[in-house]
Amino acid sequence: MKVNKPTQGKSHTKSQKWKDVRGKRCRPPISSSELNSTPVMTRMIKEHQASVKKKPTVKRLKNKAKSVSDSKKNTPQSGLKKSHGQANGSSAFTMDNESDDSQDWKEYSKSIHRNGVETSANVEDIQPGRLEGKNLHHCAERDDRKNHAVLVMQKNQTLCFRGKCFLTCLYGRVEVMGFTIEEGQQSYPLFSPASHCPLMIRALESSGDTRDDKTEASSILRKYLSSASQKKLLKRVTAQSSIILLEPMETPLTRFLSSFTDLSELFSPPMSELMSAVLDTPLNGLGMVPLVSTIEGLKMSKSYRDALNTVVGACRGDMDGCAVILVCGTKNVGKSTFIRTLINTLLNHTTSVDYLEGDLGQTEFTPAGCLSLSTVREPLLGPPFTHQRTPEHMIYYGQSSCESDLDRYLESLKSLWRRRPQSRETPVVINTMGWVRGFGFQLLVDMIRFFPVSHVVQLGHGGSTHCPPLTPEFLRTAHGCQTHPPAQTALDEFTESHSPPRSYTHLIVQSEFQGAGSQGTAKHQRSNEHRDLSLLAYLSQVQPPDPGPVRPLHSLTPYQVPHSAVALGVIHCEVVPSHMFYAANASLVGLCCLGEKIASRGGPVLLSQAPICPCVGFGVLRGIDMVRGLYFLLTPVDPSILRKVNCLLLGAVSLPSCILTTQPGFEGEMPYITTDYSFDLTGAGKLRVFKGLMRPGQTGM
Repeated sequence: MKVNKPTQGKSHTKSQKWKDVRGKRCRPPISSSELNSTPVMTRMIKEHQASVKKKPTVKRLKNKAKSVSDSKKNTPQSGLKKSHGQANGSSAFTMDNESDDSQDWKEYSKSIHRNGVETSANVEDIQPGRLEGKNLHHCAERDDRKNHAVLVMQKNQTLCFRGKCFLTCLYGRVEVMGFTIEEGQQSYPLFSPASHCPLMIRALESSGDTRDDKTEASSILRKYLSSASQKKLLKRVTAQSSIILLEPMETPLTRFLSSFTDLSELFSPPMSELMSAVLDTPLNGLGMVPLVSTIEGLKMSKSYRDALNTVVGACRGDMDGCAVILVCGTKNVGKSTFIRTLINTLLNHTTSVDYLEGDLGQTEFTPAGCLSLSTVREPLLGPPFTHQRTPEHMIYYGQSSCESDLDRYLESLKSLWRRRPQSRETPVVINTMGWVRGFGFQLLVDMIRFFPVSHVVQLGHGGSTHCPPLTPEFLRTAHGCQTHPPAQTALDEFTESHSPPRSYTHLIVQSEFQGAGSQGTAKHQRSNEHRDLSLLAYLSQVQPPDPGPVRPLHSLTPYQVPHSAVALGVIHCEVVPSHMFYAANASLVGLCCLGEKIASRGGPVLLSQAPICPCVGFGVLRGIDMVRGLYFLLTPVDPSILRKVNCLLLGAVSLPSCILTTQPGFEGEMPYITTDYSFDLTGAGKLRVFKGLMRPGQTGM
């Protein structure tokens, strides 16, 4: 792609790694009385303060859990009631002391060390507890001048919260979503928005038993707190304690998202959790709101933990080659959450994990409609929109479902797999779609045959997997879309370079969180909203990295691309050539690289078929100049990579409506917006074309 450099500003590169982001964050001074500037949280604070005046807090805190190090006080320690499940979320492990779940947790805590690896059972019998209410006042101290807080946590204690912050482990070690953060490591960003299950910080057992805890902790606390605060926290430190530093976090991503009215409360507790928020704590003003024990985080069932242990144990053992884990299951059973936890747990023991994206609708690292192959080296401590990045290899399919062209979907996945070095011994995690019936199930059969799968993790809920169990025995006679036993021509052709295993380990995971199998109904929890968040997060990369006001996309200088330098194609529906520019204008396009050279006679080059080719990123085609023959393209892709682009592909992934309707700075009539349009008219909508998709009755199933 031949591009003319903009006259003002430059396109910014992709998001920095976590350690680089930390050096550029903005820390405006925040007073200790400030919690959140949002109107909803301000109202909640006032209501809370009014309730405190009316009713003493002694009665409410009468049965609070006794702190581990608070041995001099005679406050009785009572059992904490078990909380309800949270959609796609993890157990807070707040349960009755004598319950079956409590006993199950004790056995699990004795067998698990470093997030899923079996070790010795010499673990102290200490009940886990949620840090909330006065517990937080006892174990947390805030420095208003430096605008951070230090928290001392005992083994198995947890902190569940909404919001965002940087976490640094100063002493001991803690676990967040399967990843162990130890002292001496870098700061990690934690994202716990209202769109997903709240994050949980859990203190783990210390790896050293002979350390001088008081001397080391005193030296650490001296760097971050005043003398009085140091003495208060030092009384709570033991050899098994963990000390963490919590700091506010502000990035181009969070600033860009919060600039939209509908997303201004994204990192605040949703309405269903507002009454469970702990409003008056030393953590106020850091951008995070602790939650009480009635709200859970990630809820792990026994089968969930067993599957994690099996997979991680196999990856750490003497496997013949690398582990290839395919995760499948119906919609809304927690596949993405399981995969993030699995990747984070694997990163405790390996430097990287390969990730093959096969879910077009709920992608992990890219906007929707992409198939990709990524190498993950940093933990995933937030939902997908918080860690958007450019994969090593990516193909733009252009739709959130593959039902219109099954063959192109499978061929794209095989093309990505061929690009992975076969000699690499890094574990591979394969994500799949939630389509597990009919042709969707046949696609799963093909994928297990195409790739050298060592483990198939099948998620279900309610005691069922909602499709036949994909065991090795079942696969011997199952029919796929491209493979039909005993003759498997498509399989033999693809697997010439490697010999797929004759068998694999099949694991069934039953999700037990509340609402498993059903889509969330609260704000920001629907699938289409998740797709919009990922796309907005990707577009936030065009924002300047330095702190400052958010610049609307229409105020940024685009690249100028000649019509003759790139081909333009529409891959999700049929469009006549004369209407191609109308369809592409003000739309999201994939920036792709065709293998052959673009041949132009001076005018625009239009594609008649959907190619399978590498994609390096995305851009907004914000205008087309027919007189000068130019496309105006806004993209975060670096100019050195843009020079390789010779194809713009338009798919069914559209820009979020807030990009066109709510960005500031518009004067007069908004461009690209019309109300004089009716889909009720015949031919008003796009014409869908289904390639090779037969009715279920024609397949013999």
